[in-house]
Order: sequence, then C-alpha cells, then structure tokens
Amino acid sequence: MEKLERTIRQIKPLDMDAMRQARARQDTLTKPQGSLGRLEELSIQVAGIVGQARPRIEDKVIVTMAGDHGVVAEGVSAYPSEVTVQMVYNFLRGGAGINVLARHVGARVVVVDMGVAADLPPHPGLVVKKIGPGTSNMARGPAMERGEAIQALEAGIEVVEEELAKGMDILGTGDMGIGNTTASSAIVAAITGAPMAQVTGRGTGVNDEQLRHKIEVIEQALALNQPDPEDPLDVLAKVGGFEIGGLAGAILGAAAHRVPVVLDGFISGAAALIAVGFARRLRPEASPRGALPEGASARRVRDYLIAAHRSVEVGHPLVLEHLGLRPLLDLDMRLGEGTGAALGISLVEAAVKILNEMATFGQAGVSEKLSTLTLTLSL
Repeated sequence: MEKLERTIRQIKPLDMDAMRQARARQDTLTKPQGSLGRLEELSIQVAGIVGQARPRIEDKVIVTMAGDHGVVAEGVSAYPSEVTVQMVYNFLRGGAGINVLARHVGARVVVVDMGVAADLPPHPGLVVKKIGPGTSNMARGPAMERGEAIQALEAGIEVVEEELAKGMDILGTGDMGIGNTTASSAIVAAITGAPMAQVTGRGTGVNDEQLRHKIEVIEQALALNQPDPEDPLDVLAKVGGFEIGGLAGAILGAAAHRVPVVLDGFISGAAALIAVGFARRLRPEASPRGALPEGASARRVRDYLIAAHRSVEVGHPLVLEHLGLRPLLDLDMRLGEGTGAALGISLVEAAVKILNEMATFGQAGVSEKLSTLTLTLSL
C-alpha cells in the first residue's frame, strides 16, 4: 500500500503557466482563434500535464493488460476463458487489431499478463506481473483478496515506471480478458449506483437471454459481496479483475510522472473510476503539506485523462459522464485491446504538432488583423 499512496502523493496539479503560454501561442497561429476546436484544447491540456509550453509526443506506448475472470463459469460470455490466452499469443505475434492500429500511429504495444489462467512461456514481448491464474468467481464470493488487489494496482505502477525508463511521452490503456465487461459493469454499478441494466452491455456479443442472465449474475455478485462505493479497494477486490486493477495503477503511475493517459473504452473507464476513487481517499495525514481540499486529488487524476472514444457498450457513456470526460471519437467500437486509445493518441499527437509546427502570424509575415478578417469573411 505504501507504493500506491506514495504514487498518489506525487500527482501534481496541471502546470497553469505552461497552459497559459500554450494558449497564448495558439492565439497567434495562422488561423482564426479557436478554429481548430478540440485540437487546441488538447494541446493546452497536454502542455499542462507535462509542464511544458511546447510539449512533444514521440514515444507512444499502449499497455494492454490481460487477465481471466472466474465469473465466466456462470455463462456470462459468448466465448470461453481459453480465448484470453489465445488472444495474448495473437498480440505477441503482432496480428491483433491493437497491433495494426499501434503500427499505424507509431506506438509500441506492451502486453502484460496480470492474471491469465494459463502459464505462458517466456516471450520478449510479454511482461509478467501475474497476481494469480484468474480471479475467483465473484458470484460466489470476492473476486480477490484485498492484498491481491493492492498487488495488481502496484504492478500497474511498476509497468509504467519500467516503460518510462525506455521512453514514454503518452500512455494508452488497453485490456484483454473474457468476462471483463461483467466485472466492469459491476464496478460501474457499485461506484455510480446506476441500475444494472444501464451499465451492462453485450460484451463479446451475448444474445438477449444471455444478457438478462449476465445482469442477474452481476446483481447476485453485488448483493453477496456488498462492495463499499466509498472504498475503491473494496470494490476492486470484491468484483474487479487483475487487469482492471493493473490499469488503475498504470493510470495513477502515469499521472504521478506527468504523462497524459488516453483511455480506451468501457474496461479502461472502469479502471479510471477506481484510480480516481483512490486519489479521492488519500488520507490527509499522508500529504506532506497537510490536508488537501475535498476532491482535489481526484480532480488532479481526471486532469491527466483523455477519453479516446465512446464505446457502444451501454455503460460507457455513464462512465464518461461520471468522470467528466468528453470523448474524442464515436466510431461504434467495442473491441478493447487499446484500439480506441491508439486512434486517440494519433489525435493528441496531431494537436501537439499543430501547437509546435504551425507558423505564427509574425513568422508567416501576415498581418494578424488582416488575416483574421480575411479568414473570417471566407468562412
């Protein structure tokens, strides 16, 4: 727990001076002010995150964490748990959707075994942080012990620290694990209090009858385990997943090191809810400068998050609303793996390049007032 709390204490507010400088530069670029919309906002946010008025994004990393879920025994998925390990092999061979999109945007994919229910042979592309061979069946008891939940969170922090040593300017989150939409729905329902039908989708593509059964199983798990919505560790331990805990830790680790985090879809959103919840619960006495204002730590974590897209998983819009995030894309995607995050990273990189590479009115030798008038009249 010490590593977790130390990491949270390291998370600083956005650098307002860097943001002011970035905004001032945006307002002098050869375009009407605000004409590039969200791209301008993104570049300013990234400047605040990294603490530099002219940030650059070169080393792009997508961490895809994999783990199995005991609740699959209840028939909540259209696919068996064996698919998790098969897809991990596909990631390592470079043949999955995330590999294609990561190559497209120039990102490296880091595949992490957080709790696959199989012993994977050593592979240079596989990071092993296995907490156990999948979680327990949350419909019959807690998904994991509290100590295992802490291990998962701190393993996620370690992955970020290891990747930072290799070079990482931006982090994309990804996941793989048959049954993880069931765990994510349980997390979202526990934290937000939303009705189960509003946060439970079809995941791997279950039919209507299977969806009703999936909802019943999650309701059973919540009734049995009674996760405390004010205690993110309790929620993670009782109804979460090893890969979800790892992603939550990675989010906190990236924020502590001033690295922007591009969230993928529903599972990443559930992990973000856990991460923000931990920041909110940081004990005042643990802060080196005394008590923080109510919600200050949670806001700090949210400031480091960028929602890549809106998933078609029914609960994802509610997650985004709860986090106060506006997605960059809406492409009817629900694959996971970090595929949405890869596309989101490409937009963040484009935003930063606009800030850095576009000429100012002075550099272009164009009268700002005349150019603004001409551009406005031509629209």
